[in-house]
Amino acid sequence: MGKGSIVKYLVLVIFFYTSVFAFEKSEKLFECTEIFKARKGELLIELERIDEQKQALEALKNATEDLLKQKEAKVSYEAEIVESKRVEILEKETSTKAMLQKNEDILKQISDIKLNKIAQTFSKMKPASSANILSNMDNKDAILILQSLKPKIVGKILTKMDAKKGSELTILLAK
Repeated sequence: MGKGSIVKYLVLVIFFYTSVFAFEKSEKLFECTEIFKARKGELLIELERIDEQKQALEALKNATEDLLKQKEAKVSYEAEIVESKRVEILEKETSTKAMLQKNEDILKQISDIKLNKIAQTFSKMKPASSANILSNMDNKDAILILQSLKPKIVGKILTKMDAKKGSELTILLAK
């Protein structure tokens, strides 16, 4: 074999190996492309699914926000109603207290008028008669009448009373 045939042989061997190697490489490249194409389809389907989930989530978010706004509006409305009722109750309470105080004042005036009339009656009576009536009364009522009389008349009435009853009423007058 000559030098020329060795070179041809080497070129042929190199060409052969290069073609085999290139063929394997292109075959692997073809397989990768097919895998990428298949994977691309899967990824597109997955992207569509994600997009649908995103839209559903967005719709749910909007519905939740709307519901929350409705609930807040309802709570606000009910709070206004409660506040107006509270104010109304406070006004009624104030009015009732004022009426109650007015009634108590009227009752006190009526009681004072009655007591003054009773005092006038007892002051016009004879001390012995007054003493007899007061002796038969409850101590509390007798004291109220005696307190409304002038001290001079009270003294005359107490002197005409039984000593025991007179001393009880005197002690109660001193308190």
